[in-house]
This record gives sequence, C-alpha cells and structure tokens, in this order.
Amino acid sequence: MLPMHEEFIDQKVIAEVKDVWKRFEVRVGVFSRKTFYALRGVSLKVFKGETLAILGESGCGKTTLGRIFLGLEEPSRGEVYWFGKKLKTLSKREFKSLRPKVQAVFQDPTSSLNPKMRIKDILFEPLSINFGITKEEGLSQIVEALEKVGLSEKVLNYYPHELSGGQRQRVALARALILQPKLLVLDEPTSALDMTIQKQILDLLKELRLSFQISYIFITHSINTAKYLATRIAVMYLGKIVEIFPAEALGEVFHHPYTELLLSVNLDPFNPVKPSLSALKWEPLLSFEEVRGCPFYPRCQYKKTNCQTLSPELVEVSPGHFISCFERI
Repeated sequence: MLPMHEEFIDQKVIAEVKDVWKRFEVRVGVFSRKTFYALRGVSLKVFKGETLAILGESGCGKTTLGRIFLGLEEPSRGEVYWFGKKLKTLSKREFKSLRPKVQAVFQDPTSSLNPKMRIKDILFEPLSINFGITKEEGLSQIVEALEKVGLSEKVLNYYPHELSGGQRQRVALARALILQPKLLVLDEPTSALDMTIQKQILDLLKELRLSFQISYIFITHSINTAKYLATRIAVMYLGKIVEIFPAEALGEVFHHPYTELLLSVNLDPFNPVKPSLSALKWEPLLSFEEVRGCPFYPRCQYKKTNCQTLSPELVEVSPGHFISCFERI
C-alpha cells in the first residue's frame, strides 16, 4: 500500500533534464588540465507534489545536478525543462517570470543569509526583486512566510547571528516559500544541524509539501534521511543515475550493487554516530578518469567482464523501479 501522501502526487512533470552532461576543466599539476565530467547523460523527471531524493556520496554529481535543475548552471550537453518549457529557448523576460516558481534552500544557512541584513530585509528582498512591491505591501507576506516555518514575527528585527542554526534554516526556507514556488531544490538542508533539529526540519518539510503541494528535489548522502522524506529515490554514482525506485520499496526489492553498499552502512538518520563509506575496502574510481563501462565496476562484488567495457542503460524492472546493471536486469 502506498503512503497516504501519495494521493497528492500526479504525473504532471514540473521539471525535467534530458541526457544532461556537465564537464569542467580541472588543473592537474602546473601546466596540464583534464576534463572532469560531473554529469554523464542524466535524464530525470520531477512530478507535481513529489519529493525526489537524489542520493549519493560526495563528488557523485548530485549538487551539480541540483544547480542545473535550478538554472544556476548550464549543461554542457542536454536539455533542461521547467513546466514543459525548454530553458535555453526562453527569453530573459520569460525566464524571469518562471524564476519565482523554482527556488532553493542550501546546506549552510550561515553562508546563504546576509549577516548584515535583518530578517525582515532578507525576506523582503526576493519580493522586491521579483514583484517590485513596497515593504508595507510585503509585510503581511513576510509574517505569513515566517508562520509557515514555525517562527514568530518577533525575529523580524534580528540579524542571522542572533538566531540558532535551526532558526536560520527556517528563515532560509521562509525566504524560498515567500515566492510561492512549485519546486524547491534542497541541497543537504539539514546536514549542518544537530540530530534533533534535523528531524524538526524534515517534519516541517513534510508538512509544507502536503499543505501546499510543492515538489521537492532533496539532495542527500543519507539513505535513511532519503527514505524518511522522499516519495521517490534516484541513486547517483560518478555522474550517472544507477537506480530509481519508490522510497517505500527501499530494502524490499533487488537493488543496484551501489544501493546495496549504501544500505550496508545504513544507520538511523538521527543517530549522531555516522558510518563512513571510506572505511570500506572498495575504492572509488577517480571521477576524472575515462569511464567506458559501468562506473561502479571497480567496487562491484558482482562484476563481470562485459561490465568493464559496456555501459548498462536504466531499465524498468518493475513499475517505477529502474536499474542500470547487467546483473540485476
């Protein structure tokens, strides 16, 4: 049986990337440079009302993918769509009209909030930039946004440093919500907080999604946090999506070997003791090296000869469950 909140999800596509590649030039030594591929042919849809978790280790490309969904980075190849419209074909005016509908909350609220601005000015700024309204006109919206995230108007005259870490992240969330977005990209929004505050923020995100039918892209390295919040999980490894599945199926189906690896170091998401993937014997392939076959080949316990030279495609093995693995197809 699907969770109750699934009734809020429909098949309307809010955002999509098609065959997206992203490369960067990386200096190696004094005189040479190498091409680093952060994304390698990623195709992914975000549906109305869902929370899509993008899960993977540091360096897998999940933050770059989030920035491309946000329109903050341009792909080296491939297409990005918001609400069925191709971003690179939009005029500046068309892009500006859609910008309020796609917003972000980043990992560290300390660096994302201007320390020299009071909370009321931080929240007013996006209203002024996007809608050109006055402070008097925006005050009721500012107070309403604070109420949505569980803060009172008493904080309006505070500076960010006068708030706790959890309160600062709530302000960052209020700043995004004040524009009434349809899609929020959340990049590790709780990882800088202690465990108790993490759960409070995650519960708040759940409540807000149900109340306002917002879609989330939730970027995380924690498999249990992904399961706690998400309706669907996309697992990334070295710039590729290796598995997509409904969150409630986690641990209940045959998974990609990399997802199995993540499950093997799984702990409660709110436990202060965290496992380390680096403690495992398998060593990751350096992501600037050429990948001809499956990117997980060097670490895979099920690898076969063809895995080294052929790259498996994502194949739907059951409704809503896609795997990129010769062994699991």
